[in-house]
Amino acid sequence: MFVPDAFKELDGWKVARPQDALARGPWWGIFGDSQLNALEDRVSISNQNLAVVEAQYREARALVREARAAYFPTVTLGLGYTRFRQSTTVTQRSASGSSTSSGTSSVGGSSGQPQSDFMLGLDFSWELDVWGRIRRTVESNRASAQASAGDVEAARLSFQAELAQDYFQLRTLDAQKQLLDETVSDFQKFLRLTQDRFANGVASQADVVQAQTQLKTTQAQAIDVGVQRAQLEHAIALLMGQAPETFSLPAVPLAATPPAIPIGVPSELLERRPDISAAERRVAAANASSGLESSSLAKWFTAASHFWSVGPGISQTVFDGGLRRAQTDAARAAYDGTVATYRQTVLSAFQGAEDNLAALRILEEENGVQDGAVKAAQDSVRLTTDQYKAGTVSYLNVITVQTIALNDEVTAIQIRGRRMAAAVLLVQALGGGWTAAELPSPADVTRREDPAARAQ
Repeated sequence: MFVPDAFKELDGWKVARPQDALARGPWWGIFGDSQLNALEDRVSISNQNLAVVEAQYREARALVREARAAYFPTVTLGLGYTRFRQSTTVTQRSASGSSTSSGTSSVGGSSGQPQSDFMLGLDFSWELDVWGRIRRTVESNRASAQASAGDVEAARLSFQAELAQDYFQLRTLDAQKQLLDETVSDFQKFLRLTQDRFANGVASQADVVQAQTQLKTTQAQAIDVGVQRAQLEHAIALLMGQAPETFSLPAVPLAATPPAIPIGVPSELLERRPDISAAERRVAAANASSGLESSSLAKWFTAASHFWSVGPGISQTVFDGGLRRAQTDAARAAYDGTVATYRQTVLSAFQGAEDNLAALRILEEENGVQDGAVKAAQDSVRLTTDQYKAGTVSYLNVITVQTIALNDEVTAIQIRGRRMAAAVLLVQALGGGWTAAELPSPADVTRREDPAARAQ
């Protein structure tokens, strides 16, 4: 499929040369937040949704070994013992074929003594892979296991990125709560000023009520921030596989800015995104998808009791009502579907990178403008407050500029939070710290995983 030479939104960004400049392993380290580092380390250890995906990967590896076992013969050992006695009343026809007048046969040939029967059997079966069916099944299962390994890393990256986004959004709320608390303190001081002016006959009762209303409204906003913060704290606990009631984070206002993220060219996404590698291996899996038998040896190895049977055979279906043609058409359709899925995954990866490159570029510009708006609003509050104290403007003017200033400051904080979230999403879109070289080889997925190594 067509891969563009460069990202549309790459203007102003540094192209990574060489790839050593890109994030590797714990990619969240580029944000320089020790608390985030500690939280991210626990995602791979305790996240239960990730444990599900990892279990599915181990299952896929087991299926590879199961398919590969068909290369080898199957040997079955059977051991049997029977103790029996025939009934003395059993009748059988005599050799001459005579019978009694009543229609019953004469008794003969059975002494009624207990007898024993010992049997030791060895069954050997082996299906030769003449037409490559077993080989193609093994290849398909190996590719599916590699795709499952890609799914594990894609899920891991997704949960890690989700935690980072939740963490920075929580810190954004901490900054917003700090701003609202400081504003409440300022409004309390202004309420006392207005009450003093009312007591001295300079301000009206309406001014006092308006100041009280503004104070209470801002206090309510500060309290309301706690709802979303608690939910984010619970979400972070869940991502780490921990009960929400046992986890809490101290309030620390967001002060970070997005780090410099070296950007590669679009073709590098094909190597850096685990979901793309998984989709590519599923294409390979969809593209990949007579005997001898004998039986012998019983009853304790005595030559007289030895028996055997061998019968090679070959068969070919001459009529199946269109079954094989239908299966071939279905396989081709499934392959076409996996190819389309792969292409769509690649296109979605390009979109994710472009989206967040654009978001970071636009939000950086918006942040500069918004900081200017905050400064202008603060100057307006200072000037209008002085005018109110001098009695040249009404209290309504003060409330108006204070409200504008508070809204501008909240917006500025939210933009900073959105910039951090966009930086996280860009790192995720670029594949985090993963590369296709980390995908397990066909030999890796064929070997049985050591449970002790997995537990470490």
